[in-house]
Amino acid sequence: MSSKYIITITRQYGSGGHDIGKALAEKLGISFYDKELISIAAKESGISPEIFKDVDGKAANSLLYSLSTGLYSYGNSFSSMGDLPVNDRLYILQHKIIKELAEKETFIVIGRCADYVLRDYPNVVKVFIYANIDSRVKRAIARHDIDPARAKQAVQKADKRRANYYSFYSGKKWGMVDNYDLCINTTNISIEQAVDIIYDYLNVLGN
Repeated sequence: MSSKYIITITRQYGSGGHDIGKALAEKLGISFYDKELISIAAKESGISPEIFKDVDGKAANSLLYSLSTGLYSYGNSFSSMGDLPVNDRLYILQHKIIKELAEKETFIVIGRCADYVLRDYPNVVKVFIYANIDSRVKRAIARHDIDPARAKQAVQKADKRRANYYSFYSGKKWGMVDNYDLCINTTNISIEQAVDIIYDYLNVLGN
């Protein structure tokens, strides 16, 4: 691979995708972006990070209309950004930031339709992390302090929200293998083992 590359990680809720991405970034010595993108978007827009956190990963309902009427363009002028819901404004800003980062550095980015945003960029490795429902429920209970009685429902709801977000902003179906270069089932492997799999895959691409 080129010395400059990008890894996008899409993940089912509770599959360990965030931890895998963060650990891999540390192993590779490269930048890692997840919630960090909210802070960057907030700084650029002047909107409170807390407001963006509330809508992060949630689709609005006006973006397609805005696209069709030409109210804004990605990465260029945002003449009518103020007319859009906060959800859409956050997506547009993150889309712009991800593309700007792609022009200058190597990094790992979690979610945010990054595989779609960077679909035309070379040297992008698109990874999907998944696991069976039982292991994801167990991880959600342990990591996110979720009521065990409602954990399965919470995991399924989170996945549905991610699928809706991805479909709304990309027009594609979330989790389809055709969208990714590497899919990893973490049901029976550790975070470290998943990191090693991606690391080895990158080495294969570099040979």
